[in-house]
Amino acid sequence: MRFSKYFIPTLKEEPSEAEIISHSLCIRAGLIRKAASGIYSFLPLGFKVLKKIENIVREEMNDAGAIELLMPVVQPAEIWQQSERWYEYGPEMFRLKDRNEREFCLGPTHEELFTSISGSEIKSYKELPINIYQIQVKFRDEIRPRYGLLRAREFIMKDAYSFGSNDDELNADYEKMYSAYCKIIERLGLRYKVVEADTGLIGGKFSHEFMVLAENGEEIITYCQSCGYAANIDNAKFLPKKSSEESLKLKDIEEVYTPGIKTIEDLCMFLKEEKENIGKIVAAIDSDNNLYAILMSGERTLNISKTEKYLKKQINLITENDDTSNLALGFIGPVGLDKKIRLLVDYSIEGKSNFTAGANKKDYHFKNVNLKRDFDTADWGSFSYAAEGDLCKKCGSVLKFEKGIEVGHIFKLGTKYSEKLNAKFLDRDGKLKPYKMGCYGIGVSRILSAAIEQSHDLKGIVWPESISPFKVIIITTNVSDKNITDAAESAYALLLNNNIEVLYDDRNISAGIKFKDADLIGITIKMVFGKSFIESGLVEIEHRKDGQKESIKYDDLKIFIEKLKDKTNG
Repeated sequence: MRFSKYFIPTLKEEPSEAEIISHSLCIRAGLIRKAASGIYSFLPLGFKVLKKIENIVREEMNDAGAIELLMPVVQPAEIWQQSERWYEYGPEMFRLKDRNEREFCLGPTHEELFTSISGSEIKSYKELPINIYQIQVKFRDEIRPRYGLLRAREFIMKDAYSFGSNDDELNADYEKMYSAYCKIIERLGLRYKVVEADTGLIGGKFSHEFMVLAENGEEIITYCQSCGYAANIDNAKFLPKKSSEESLKLKDIEEVYTPGIKTIEDLCMFLKEEKENIGKIVAAIDSDNNLYAILMSGERTLNISKTEKYLKKQINLITENDDTSNLALGFIGPVGLDKKIRLLVDYSIEGKSNFTAGANKKDYHFKNVNLKRDFDTADWGSFSYAAEGDLCKKCGSVLKFEKGIEVGHIFKLGTKYSEKLNAKFLDRDGKLKPYKMGCYGIGVSRILSAAIEQSHDLKGIVWPESISPFKVIIITTNVSDKNITDAAESAYALLLNNNIEVLYDDRNISAGIKFKDADLIGITIKMVFGKSFIESGLVEIEHRKDGQKESIKYDDLKIFIEKLKDKTNG
């Protein structure tokens, strides 16, 4: 492909709308353009990368025995109402009506439609197990679309659904998909971790997320280098770091005047204490107006999801704006706490002695609070997020933390959807039973951005070889020199004849702009015909990934291209 005949509208300036590097580079390199908030057009380069990602996904899915089909984006309300998610999904679901006032939605996901079709067509255990998938557009009406393709409203996703007659078949399909996802990401050339995760709105009892590691990742993952345990921080199991105060002699409790001191930061400054020596309480209320005080170490952050799972209820945090219970917010503590408030104590408090906590009256705190002597509770649990220094619950080693971008998520759904949609098969015993289902999603368009987040430099994108839009870019430094252009044309023809994807920058512009565009676009290899060719008959080769350069004789170009061909095919 000749650059002069292609459509690559690159930009020099940083786009004002871009919040992270992948969003900026997608726009500047001419991969995408915004059509509306959270909705993007894929330009030729972006579309080329997208198709390469799709093909890798498709090949590994097919190899794992999954069967591809295509479902509609527009889905009828009835099946969503039957699963009850029509009422649960909220404003992220884009709902619409046709001319006959029938209700539909733009599919944010496809569990209902896959289950409905399979339930009507697969009747016997003899037809199971089966795994069917699609690569399709999804639409979720995000309240605040951000980060370009990473949190778009319209996106492209591969979603697969397995149907089995029993848990063994479900487990076998789950393991196949786990393995296939690892192979996909490894073929993409990305660093990643697989983590235990929450099932969220999809439902089910068991799930894993596949996280591409990146400094600007939107999620934090915690992992153990010793035993391999890894989890999304929302779902992480851990042992709090040991308190350094375990051996301290218990001191007498002391009430101190702390006027207007409500935050942990202000309290630490006022009392000259470390956060670890503060017992922080967060107040919450449930839908039945039950009150809760969650006590944790001062450096900790409340994990609402874990707390709700423990209580088996949804809770809302109480703030000064909505406090109807006359609580001394900012001064609540475990000592003398009102009996109508249920005290939950995080494991981060275990082993602490002589710590500071609220005195349950405005402008006062207690110093030298001690468990059992001054208060007690039966409600111990893990109510906070993991923090630096915490230990792996499996082996006791210190946990590590990194940021990541979720690109894939797999679930064991069980019978959640098959029961609600009455999707049943005739089993060996002659009884009708609901399918045991699994759900397996991978974000195709999301991978494009995640790859850029992980692999870029100050000059632009550094594509992994497997998804680089072209393998080679030919640059001529002087298009008016016939010797240069003739040699470049010959190299271009040779690359094409060897089925190597090549972009020939034949534009009549300065060499500086060509080099900047080549680095911005991120093509794997630059092949330069310039001064060295005129003086010594040498073609300059530069590898985008590591910047390594070499010069080869023009007569040896065919050998170099043969090696490229072998590497590409191999």
